[in-house]
Amino acid sequence: MDEKVILHYPESKYCFALNSNTLCLRLRISKEDPIDKVEVVYGGKYTFALERKSAVMQRYCEDRLFAYYTVTLSLTDVRVVYIFKITENQKSYYFSEDGLTSQYDFELSYYNCFQYAYINSIDLIKPVEWMSTATFYQIFVDRFHMGNKDKDKSYITMKWEDLPTPKSFAGGDIKGITEKLYYLKDLGVNALYLTPIFSSISNHKYDIKDYLKIDKQFGTKNDLQELITKAHNLGIRVVLDAVFNHCSDQLHQFQDVLEKGKKSQYYSWFIITKDEPLEYEMFGTCAYMPKFNTSNPEVCEFLINIATYWIKEFDIDGWRLDVSDEISHDFWRRFRKEVKAVKEECVLIGENWHDANIYLQGDQFDSIMNYAFTKACLDFYAFSKFNAEDFACKLNEILMRNPDQINQMMLNLLDTHDTHRFMTRVNGNQDKLMSALSVTYFFPGAPCIYYGTENAMEGGYDPDCRRAIDWRLEDKKTLVKDLIQLLTKLKHQNEFSMSIVKIYAKEELLILERGDYRLIINESKQAKKIDATEVCFCNHYEEGKLLSGGFVILK
Repeated sequence: MDEKVILHYPESKYCFALNSNTLCLRLRISKEDPIDKVEVVYGGKYTFALERKSAVMQRYCEDRLFAYYTVTLSLTDVRVVYIFKITENQKSYYFSEDGLTSQYDFELSYYNCFQYAYINSIDLIKPVEWMSTATFYQIFVDRFHMGNKDKDKSYITMKWEDLPTPKSFAGGDIKGITEKLYYLKDLGVNALYLTPIFSSISNHKYDIKDYLKIDKQFGTKNDLQELITKAHNLGIRVVLDAVFNHCSDQLHQFQDVLEKGKKSQYYSWFIITKDEPLEYEMFGTCAYMPKFNTSNPEVCEFLINIATYWIKEFDIDGWRLDVSDEISHDFWRRFRKEVKAVKEECVLIGENWHDANIYLQGDQFDSIMNYAFTKACLDFYAFSKFNAEDFACKLNEILMRNPDQINQMMLNLLDTHDTHRFMTRVNGNQDKLMSALSVTYFFPGAPCIYYGTENAMEGGYDPDCRRAIDWRLEDKKTLVKDLIQLLTKLKHQNEFSMSIVKIYAKEELLILERGDYRLIINESKQAKKIDATEVCFCNHYEEGKLLSGGFVILK
């Protein structure tokens, strides 16, 4: 047995409470070790030496190097201690804080057992319940639909069908989204994520100059209220984009600094590195987007008041948090407490492109944009870096980064306003797009459809990925739309969305099992015989054979 790779940490992604009396444990072991059985030996913190129980752990999944064993314990005493008993080749070993040993002294266990000292309810990761059955639709507002035909259009610089430039405006607005709510409802969408809608100079609105005003290009506060009210009546949530890492250089407070320098009352609101000439930290290399100093209590109060204002006044359902990993943990902890005090079911989704476990402990974000999932799909479908086994291993590795409650809330996406369109990455191969969409829905978390994906929309890097949607295709039936509608029906069922997911490869097939459903994908070069009972959806499946590049959803 390879002792060097055995891993467990209490009160972490390897040990987390699901509720006030239920504990989930994970143990990592080399997947090459010939393990016979893994057990957890556990008991009350003060009685373990005299009285204890054991439970067999299940081999839940594998990644490239490791196997992960898991068990869920229902506890009568929530002051629990435990060790692991591993049997290999009929010989038993024990794993505790002292590492791997051939024997274990239970009488002295209080020195070296693992412990979850006490399950305090306030420390539990509390899921946003509606996220488990959510299907998101991301809208780049300027490029979605123009609803207000009577507004001042002098700012519009492109025809709707033109390819966008970095500074072009197409005319999409909030009324346009409201007009298309029934279209979105029919597609199966029950949550919207809108890019910023607040007063700004750019088309993307990530340079906000007034956080309490709707950009006049997009409409009014009344337009937003109408959208949210009608969306809620249709069972659709609305999540807005919060840009709290930086602002526009036109923001009143920053203009005051430009005018008065150190004499400005807002001087410490920003991270000034030089006074004459003025130099300051910014978003990336964009001087027109100065970075806030979120270590300043006044800045924190300013930004939190903005966040709570839109919840209180308009009943929004969440915030997507732009450039969230550049802002202090201290700020996010305070932010979460104050936002959740206003609306507990308000979801907080961080824009973190990398492993964000430190933000996902129940005290900061509920979720992140799961770009690790995006990259895994690209490596499999677009870049041919993965075979079926590699892809399964990578998906399992991503799952093991976070506790189960967090996995159910992750925002899983194939593309966004910041990336190439997935359809372009796979060279226009609609079969691959549909297969990847199926994986997105079967994978734990909330799938997010980037506007126009239902039409197999293409686009390269920004700004090409921000083309205006072609509404001439609105009523056209396509396989992609049919698939999304089926998948959303499955996703909205608790028995599907809350089921444990098993991901593995077998005979060059990728298989995802979720509840009573199986997704089977054939990316090999050979047709594969599939024993099917009820076929829910298929692509390139003929007479019991799954052709190369095909997939089938079975029940």
